[in-house]
Order: sequence, then C-alpha cells, then structure tokens
Amino acid sequence: MNRSSIFFALMLLFLANISAAAPENSWIRINQLGYTPGGVKVAVLGYKGSRNLKFFELIDAKGGKSVLKRKTGKNFGAYGPFSTSFRLDFSDFDRSGTYYIKVGSARSPEFNISEQVYKGTADFALRYMRQQRCGFNPYLKDSCHTHDGYSLYGPMPEKTPVNVVGGWHDASDYLQYSTTSANATYHLLAAYRDFQDVFSDQHQSNGLEGGNGRADVLDEAKWGLDWLMKMHPRSDWMFNQIADDRDHAGYRLPNQDAVDYGYGRGKGRPVYFITGDLQGYNKYKNRATGTSSTAGKFASAFALGAQLFEKQDNALAQELKKKSLTAYQYGLIKPGVSQTAPGSAPYFYEEDNWVDDMELGAAAVFQLTQDEKYFHQALNYSAQEKVTPWMGADTARHYQWYPFHNFGHYELAVKSDAANKAKLISYYKEGIEKVWAKSKDNAFYRGIPFIWCSNNLTTAFAIQCVLYRRLSGDNSYLQLEQAAFDWLFGLNPWGTSMVYGLPTHGDTPVDPHSSFTVLHNYPLDGGLVDGPVYGSIFGNLLGINMKKEDEYAEFQSQLAVYHDDTGDFSTNEPTMDGTASLVYLLAAKESQSGEVLKPKK
Repeated sequence: MNRSSIFFALMLLFLANISAAAPENSWIRINQLGYTPGGVKVAVLGYKGSRNLKFFELIDAKGGKSVLKRKTGKNFGAYGPFSTSFRLDFSDFDRSGTYYIKVGSARSPEFNISEQVYKGTADFALRYMRQQRCGFNPYLKDSCHTHDGYSLYGPMPEKTPVNVVGGWHDASDYLQYSTTSANATYHLLAAYRDFQDVFSDQHQSNGLEGGNGRADVLDEAKWGLDWLMKMHPRSDWMFNQIADDRDHAGYRLPNQDAVDYGYGRGKGRPVYFITGDLQGYNKYKNRATGTSSTAGKFASAFALGAQLFEKQDNALAQELKKKSLTAYQYGLIKPGVSQTAPGSAPYFYEEDNWVDDMELGAAAVFQLTQDEKYFHQALNYSAQEKVTPWMGADTARHYQWYPFHNFGHYELAVKSDAANKAKLISYYKEGIEKVWAKSKDNAFYRGIPFIWCSNNLTTAFAIQCVLYRRLSGDNSYLQLEQAAFDWLFGLNPWGTSMVYGLPTHGDTPVDPHSSFTVLHNYPLDGGLVDGPVYGSIFGNLLGINMKKEDEYAEFQSQLAVYHDDTGDFSTNEPTMDGTASLVYLLAAKESQSGEVLKPKK
C-alpha cells in the first residue's frame, strides 16, 4: 500500500470515528424501570448539536461487551432542549440482563431487561394512596379532619352536620373531591378485577401493616367506596367536595390542620352539595351546569364495587347496588357538569364533559343488573363523545376533559354484539390516531399537551392504548403506548422518573410540593407528580416560589419545563387520582411481562 492509500485509509477511519463519537452535550434517555424481553425497547438520544450520529451499541454492564450494534436511524431533529434527536430501537433483543447504551462517548444509565422489571410496582404506588387517607391516616398513625363536615348549598339548613369523615386528600392540599375520588376508586377496582394476580395482601383494611385476606388494592378501593357512600347518604342527597381554597394556609400535616372555615379552628369543613348551579364561596365561581358528571362517576364506582364484593361481603354489595341506581338517577336530574368550587383564586377543576361519565355509569349498572335499558342509554351516550376532546388538541383548561380517558367505551364493548363492539373500538382508535398524528415526528413520540397534570393525561392515554389492544388484538400502536409509559419513568428530556421512589435505584423526585416533605422529609413513595407544563403556562402562574437552583436548567425549554422543587406546585405536586390511574397501568404492564408483544409492521 502506497503512502497516499495509507493516508486516505487513515482519513476514512478518522472521519468514521468523528461521526460515531457523541459530544459531551448529548444524553441518552431510558425507561429506568427497565424493559421486558418480549416488549418494545427504545431509548432516545438527545443532542445539542447538528452532527449526524450514525451508530449506537448495547453493552452488557457486567462484562463490558458490546452485544448489539445498530444504526441510529432517522434524525427526528429538534425537540425541547435538543437540536437533534434519535430513537434507538433494540426491541428485537430479548436476552435478560443488565445493560447500558453507548453512542460514542455518551452513555445511558444502566437498566435491566427481565420479566420481573415491573413486579410489585402497582403495590408500591398504593403506598401513596394510603398516605393520602383522611380520617385515620396509617402513615401518621393518627386521625385528621374528624369533625367533617357542615353542609353548604344544600336543601337542608346551611351548616347542617354531615358525617363525611374518610376518603383521600386530593393532592398536597387537603381538599377532597368526589369527582377525582370516584374516578380513582373505579381504577383501583378495575385493576383488581383485570389483574388481581399482581397484587399482594400486606396491609389491614385500616392501612396498617398485616394481611387481612384481601388484596391491598381492594382494601384501598373499599376505603374510597366507604367515603363515597357518605357523600351520597340519601337518594336525593349528593355532595361534591369538602373544603375549598381557604385550605391553602401554609404547610402543615393533616392531623395538625387548624384552618377555621367559620365553625372554629380545626372544627370541621364545608361540604358542598351538588345543585347543578354555579358555586364558589368568595370572589370566583365555577361554571357548573348540572349533576351528571359527578353522579355518573358515583354510579360506576358503586356498580363495579357491588360486582366485586358480592361474594366477599354480600350486605355491602347490596348497599352498593342500591346506591349505584340512585346515583345514576341523580345524574339525570339536571344533565350537565358539576365542577368543583373555587374561592379566592381562579383555580378549580373545570370539567366540561359529562356524557362519558354517564356512559360509564350506565355500562357499569348494566353489567350489574343486566337491565337492557342501561345498555342502550350507555350506547347513546357513547356516540355523543366518541373521543375524549383533549386528544389531538394542543391545550385545555385544568381538568376540562375528565376523566382523561373514557373507560365507558371498554366496559360497553366487552358486553356488546360484534357491530357495536367494532364501533366502540373505532372510537378508541380515532383518539389514538389523533395523538399519533402529533407524536410521529418527534423522537419521544410525544403528542400529549403540556397542560397542568400532563402526567395524568399520559397515564390515561397509555391505559386507553392498553384497553384498545385488549379489545381489538391490534398491536399497531405498541410503540406509542410504550412511549407514554416510558416517559413516566425517565424517557423524557429531563431523564427523571415522575414517580417518587420508583425505581428505587434511579433518578426520581425528591423534593415534591408537599407538607410531608417540606416539614419532615417524609417520603411520598409511589406518588405520581403533576408533570411538565408549557413554558408559557409556568411563566404565568401565581404563587410559584422556587426554593433551590434548578438541577434541570439545561433541559428546560419554552416547549416544556419540569422542576423537582418544593416551590413548584404546577409540575412537582403528586396527585391522588393520577396515582390511582397509574396503579391500573402498572398492573397491566406487570401482567403482560412474560408476553411477546411485537408492533404490527
């Protein structure tokens, strides 16, 4: 070989190395929980530069040996803080072990491929649900809000005592909402019904340690049902919330809550009666139009509870059946939405849809009673809102389209004839396609709007994909489904899990917006935080007061921001209903861990 040939060969090698070497300002994002051998396995490379990065390698973490080398594939271009991004797909690699991914000098965290990666995660999320309990709180081993409550807006004299002690606090404040609690209860019940083998019995019904012969998830669901029955104590009475934004009176533990709502310090809180009319105790009012959105959720939770407790506690099952029927009728009193009530600030749950709630209520009551009239009513409701309206949209108001996915289509489809089942499946598919249209051109496959509680929308969308796949047998959207799930556990621009303490070895929230954390550094194990919001939303929020230097500063963008900071209630506050939905999703993922799931070509 002459000198010119040697020089030319060296130049080619040099250029190849240059193209393969990832600069320091590149990051590889993974699902920190890990991946199953037969499932979709994708990482994302984000790079603040313009160089074309051609190859990635999968490295065995124990021996340091490369077990897979593959082209990076399509350059998806800019997304958030990154100017260049790639999807690194290694789905066909199915060997269990511990690995990391390399692109030149960039290296991902280590992760596991195993059928056990999701084992116990649904039970782990229940820790946060128990910590949110009102009445007796097993985490504190003490009771709180034992004087609740006093009626407001109802047909009874104002300040009539009503025993509504129990339930869950909604988030890091101590308000309680029927709409989120009933939705949470339904997801817990459905998780037990659909995936009961993944749950264990490690706690008593009061939440303290020690088994009681019943799965913990069912204990938690019953805690929700017991409170919902108190919030619907008579066929003609139904309550929507306990307390209001007077609760926002500084950090304190729930058993030390001494806010005075006009009944004496810590002596009870107002309980808002569902009238179907505008409500709000001070400057601001909601836009309520009816009774259906909350009543439909009550009906579905009671009806599913009655089915599941029939063999365990027949007396309870009969009471739940009775209340499911009266709750459904309450939803017919004044068709419309029962929004939560604000006060001194303009923030409330601005729910604008209700036919989805009545669809699920009717479907669940039909499953319970086999009365065909409920089936036909549910079918009628289903046609009025085929797709949950946030899907395909760029924004929405806070909880405007809630629940964030429609369980009613699924519950109706499983009891439908072939023609109606196909129609209901098509509704799910239409919603998924709307999100896919906004996802397919970015490396994270992200098509979900960055509005308040975006992680709740992400969880709900993944559940809709699961339900669609179970009904249809169609694996076309597996990559999109997994992308939503992966996002929650680190495959996002910030590279952090959005669930406190999960996984135990990864980057997860440590400074959530919570009195438990701020005052005592108590962990919030299993809590799903709100998630990233648009930079424009964050910039216009009132009351944000950051407490520390932003560890994710280089990953913030106008597209979306996220902070692991106690001062950011918009992105880093855990929510009870989001966590309950996550329990269903984690149970679904664990139940399919041994399956081979391949996307349709």
